[in-house]
Amino acid sequence: MDKAEALDIIRHSTAHVMAHAVQNLWPEVKIGIGPAIEDGFYYDFEKAEPFTPEDLERIEAEMTRIIKADKPFTRREVSREEAEQIFKDQPYKLELIRELPDETSTVYEEDGFVDWCRGPHVESTGKLGVFKLLSIAGAYWRGDERNPMLQRIYGTAWSTKEELDEYLHKLEEAEKRDHRKLGKELDLFSFQEEAGPGLVFWHPKGALVRKVIEDYWRDEHLKGGYELVMTPHIARQDLWVTSGHLDFFSENMYSPMEVEGSPYLIKPMNCPFHLLIYKDKLRSYRELPIRWAELGTVYRYERSGVLHGLARVRGFTQDDAHIICRPDQLDDEIIRVLNFVINILSRFGFTEYGVYLSTRPKDKYVGTDESWEKATEALRKALESRGLDYKVDEGGGAFYGPKIDVKIKDALGREHQCSTIQVDFNEPERFDITYIGEDGKAHRPIMIHRALLGSLERFFAVLVEHYAGAFPLWLAPVQVVLLPIADRHQEYAYSVAEKLKSLGLRVTVDVRNEKTGYKIREAQVQKIPYMLVVGDREVEQGQVSVRARDRGDLGARPVDEFLSDLTKELTGS
Repeated sequence: MDKAEALDIIRHSTAHVMAHAVQNLWPEVKIGIGPAIEDGFYYDFEKAEPFTPEDLERIEAEMTRIIKADKPFTRREVSREEAEQIFKDQPYKLELIRELPDETSTVYEEDGFVDWCRGPHVESTGKLGVFKLLSIAGAYWRGDERNPMLQRIYGTAWSTKEELDEYLHKLEEAEKRDHRKLGKELDLFSFQEEAGPGLVFWHPKGALVRKVIEDYWRDEHLKGGYELVMTPHIARQDLWVTSGHLDFFSENMYSPMEVEGSPYLIKPMNCPFHLLIYKDKLRSYRELPIRWAELGTVYRYERSGVLHGLARVRGFTQDDAHIICRPDQLDDEIIRVLNFVINILSRFGFTEYGVYLSTRPKDKYVGTDESWEKATEALRKALESRGLDYKVDEGGGAFYGPKIDVKIKDALGREHQCSTIQVDFNEPERFDITYIGEDGKAHRPIMIHRALLGSLERFFAVLVEHYAGAFPLWLAPVQVVLLPIADRHQEYAYSVAEKLKSLGLRVTVDVRNEKTGYKIREAQVQKIPYMLVVGDREVEQGQVSVRARDRGDLGARPVDEFLSDLTKELTGS
């Protein structure tokens, strides 16, 4: 059996055992659902009192007893009436049973505990591997905030103790790297309750890193044949009717505001604005392709329960671009974007990624089947010409077209959605944009939506966690700190700092009345790449004593030699 499938069965079976253990310890508890998820499982419970960490220990002990008993899992088919009778005291199970269109369903039983589920399970409880209960969270029944709030217990299960230990170590490392924790410790950003959830406040150091990212992004786009545009934050509601967003995306949009009797909406996307710029004048086939890029801030309504630091916010900046091209240019433009994606991501240190081709959704989509097939085939050809391995995400496309998603892998091997390339035959049609062809007639262009980093907020979160806050030299908010040992060394420290700043380096001088060892430890905590200690000897010899964040004491060196090495590191030469 495929290992991933085997682990799913182990985890689903372990979730069953957890529900059994909880019911043994608290017979009055009502049970919800308990699926296997990536790297683990969970089960939802209705219990009058909240679960505690001590309760998790009790549940683990009871689960261990059940597993050691090695009782067989027995599957049997039951009628709807029989299922309703078995679970007559379990309202959440009853709700699901009554909604099931089939007249029969399955239950699994081990040692007297019966659960209503599709399965499959392992042969017996003794076949289960090792497990660990991880956390408790609140979860609305079926994800609907109008329903009761249940308590969800998360756990993980593996085939061997070695796999479990490796996973727990990864979790521990992920906790240390959590961008919310590091963002506070490094004074990069915050969220202010007075302003509202999901809205980011960039502090000076965080804003400086963001500026470095934005400057690099703009420079590379200008070099890559793009032009920069800037567009408003709000527009008349009619624009979003034309674009289709009001029909297909309204649940993620904020309510309209009235301006001089007309309803206006704050923008969730930038694309309609770029199309309006295109329509501002008649276009010739000779002008195409047009490549317009914008760091455009958009706003989307996300439920407070799904907000997560910078990774899921309500206001964010997309590194957006739209390419408007002729049909005969489509293949080349997609390949060009794909190459651009890979080059940009590698500059930030991401060289491993998962690639996904997302096809037409089953229900909510616009455009003809023929257009969807053409667009999907163009994306497929681009991936194959680049020699990239990819997976097909059936039905995962946007409502207006298929897409390529590139998910970068961080230092812990976790995937993060960033880059996307989407082909759109629909918006040019809805906005009735054309170009005059060689034949003197109007023709419909094709639009490519593309983002390289995704949103700057989420990408920043990934960067923080990937580097554990220790940004590479070119991104570090403070690249060098000067540490004068005594007051008499400050003048020299400032002169060295000015020399470094004149070359564009980001430098500070720590003149606090603290011991040098303390200042070094503080600089390490703040993850500053280089610390330059200056005392009597350094002043006399025109040197600096260099300490590197990750290599320790590098000894005393002439200032110009240190500058030369720093320049080489920044340029990669």
